[in-house]
Amino acid sequence: MTDPAGPAETDTEATAEAQAALTDGYHLVVDALKLNDVDTIYGVVGIPITDLARLAQAQGIRYIGFRHESNAGHAAAAAGYLTQKPGIALTVSAPGFLNGLVALANATTNCFPMVQISGSSERHLVDLKQGDYEEMDQLAAAQPFVKAAYRVSRVEDIGRGIARALRTAISGRPGGVYLDIPAQVLGSIMDAEEGAKTLSRLVDPAPRQLPAPEAVDRAIELLAGAERPLVVLGKGAAYAQADDKIREFIESTGVPYVPMSMAKGLLPDDHPQSAATARSMALKKADVVMLVGARLNWLLNHGQTGWNPDAKFIQVDIEPKEMDSNQPIAAPLVGDIESVLDAIAERTKPGQIATPAAWKEELAARSATNVAKMAKRLEADPHPMQFMGALKAVRDVLRERPEIYLVNEGANALDIARNVIDMHVPRHRLDSGTWGVMGIGMGYAIAAAVESGQPVVAVEGDSAFGFSGMELETICRYKLPVVTVIMNNGGVYRGDDVNPLGDAPSPTTLMGAARHDLMAEAFGGKGYRATTPAEVTAALTEALAAGGPALIDCEIDPSAGTESGHIAHLNPKGITVGNITPAKK
Repeated sequence: MTDPAGPAETDTEATAEAQAALTDGYHLVVDALKLNDVDTIYGVVGIPITDLARLAQAQGIRYIGFRHESNAGHAAAAAGYLTQKPGIALTVSAPGFLNGLVALANATTNCFPMVQISGSSERHLVDLKQGDYEEMDQLAAAQPFVKAAYRVSRVEDIGRGIARALRTAISGRPGGVYLDIPAQVLGSIMDAEEGAKTLSRLVDPAPRQLPAPEAVDRAIELLAGAERPLVVLGKGAAYAQADDKIREFIESTGVPYVPMSMAKGLLPDDHPQSAATARSMALKKADVVMLVGARLNWLLNHGQTGWNPDAKFIQVDIEPKEMDSNQPIAAPLVGDIESVLDAIAERTKPGQIATPAAWKEELAARSATNVAKMAKRLEADPHPMQFMGALKAVRDVLRERPEIYLVNEGANALDIARNVIDMHVPRHRLDSGTWGVMGIGMGYAIAAAVESGQPVVAVEGDSAFGFSGMELETICRYKLPVVTVIMNNGGVYRGDDVNPLGDAPSPTTLMGAARHDLMAEAFGGKGYRATTPAEVTAALTEALAAGGPALIDCEIDPSAGTESGHIAHLNPKGITVGNITPAKK
């Protein structure tokens, strides 16, 4: 007698065996990412990439799901900066793609390696504009804003597309790369053995780029002849992770240095050669300036206003086109930072570069004066609480915990924190960067916590926080050790502006009575309300000790803060508001 279960079992085994011999676009994307050591994806799911996220998670890739694609993209960008590996953002098509594109463009501007993978509509429908679901020519839309954009049109090209995107993002000057994968490609099926052959692991995706010997000698000669040399360290220097080489160069030559905000901590902010607290004098008087991973963009007044007009510039950059972009570069050093510093060390004769004592003493004297002035301002404890008092409290707590990452955005919250909170560890400060864009806060904080496993404190202006505040739910959902500290003065810049025509809020007015701390409570985190520096200290100490999600809403004087923070001079000067006569009702 035949066992009735026999044929059924045989059919099932045959079906499973047949399926095992096949693969599809989803599996090939995940396999290609894993083959190239991608271990984390940040994204927002939906048609057509939901199953891609599910499969990635099932195959051991960590998936962090956000509430908005822009914030997922910012997280991927920050991950790229912190790890020197392309951060991966995953979005749906059209609107989701566009939301992510903001972060991708910001990553390109800041030179962070990032790849945004987006599902898209079918080409034959898009090209004839037939009105497909979320129809858009995403490749064309991305092109102007990224380092490169690619589309995978056949399932057998997925491996090549992933490899090209990853290599492009990390090689040379890092940046954002867009990878378009239509829904039909993701669902396409092919032989598994043949599919595996289409995948490749990158070999040396970010090779060393050595500077020309004559270029190195030219730079050494300039530094050796300088009376008032200065080094400017940019976030590119922090990204390079050549920390020991940078410190050795600074200390062996005695050259004073000024760190840009995200380069703070490459050397401790209290290092004796730091001229950060004498920055204006340093820029105004330096006769030879060496830019290391820094660009003469708006953050450095394009090398013009406030600089010594006779200064000669040495620039270390991996991108040749960066040279002469604002000022003539007397000694361009094209190469990666570590290789350039190695070459300088090898080709410099002992004692050839020595900084005159008079220059170091002049800067030290100005620094001492400015530090004393700042100390007096920090000692004040006015009520209601000011930015200085709240941020001093944050500084004092973080000083005991150098492993903590600091994320910082806003106008006054950014400007004042940058001057008050010292950094002592490289790559532990992340802020608005080159574009000065608002909304990076929660994404950067989540990435820092995920990638490092360390606690994160995000110091946010109340306006800046509003761009990504819903990601508090993400922080709580993943139980991340992120403490958000909001400088709540009830406004964009400040909260005391008025509408002369009625009760409607002015353009810069926010809700002064907002209770951001209750948002944290709503999602299962811990919320605190602080009205004095002592309360800030107590709340932050307790929150960090607890090790979970928390938010401290600091009630700041609504009249505190200045219009546009430290960059008010960028506002066009037309007819001033004070001279505008309100229209009659």
